[in-house]
Amino acid sequence: MKNKILLVVSSYYKDVSKNLVIGSTNFLNKNNFDYDIFDVPGAFEIPFIIKKNINKYLGFIALGCIIRGETYHFEVISNETSRKIIDLSVDFEKPIGLGVLTCDTYEQAIIRSDPLQKNKGKEAAIACCSLVNLK
Repeated sequence: MKNKILLVVSSYYKDVSKNLVIGSTNFLNKNNFDYDIFDVPGAFEIPFIIKKNINKYLGFIALGCIIRGETYHFEVISNETSRKIIDLSVDFEKPIGLGVLTCDTYEQAIIRSDPLQKNKGKEAAIACCSLVNLK
């Protein structure tokens, strides 16, 4: 097993994802954690990559953004992605920081991903690393 954290990043909303990665990697670098980054097309693909790499890393940070639209699609993707991420964490006893934003608007996503404001990427890194340190 690598002595690293894997960031799995949905690139669907590139600006938001970039900000989330900055928040996570700034925290990881400051706290001397090694990491790799794996880009996926959307949030729904994050659990697949985590599962595929579950025994190769100490922990994971899931980053991305899902923005509400006019259909039920938002609920399906949001609910199933977060459910599977939680299942993987519990079933395999691996820390996974959840930094997948679920927002009503793009503007909300920008605020929640801004490295100078409420950066949820940093929060996900803190959560993951706190649990890695417990193991």
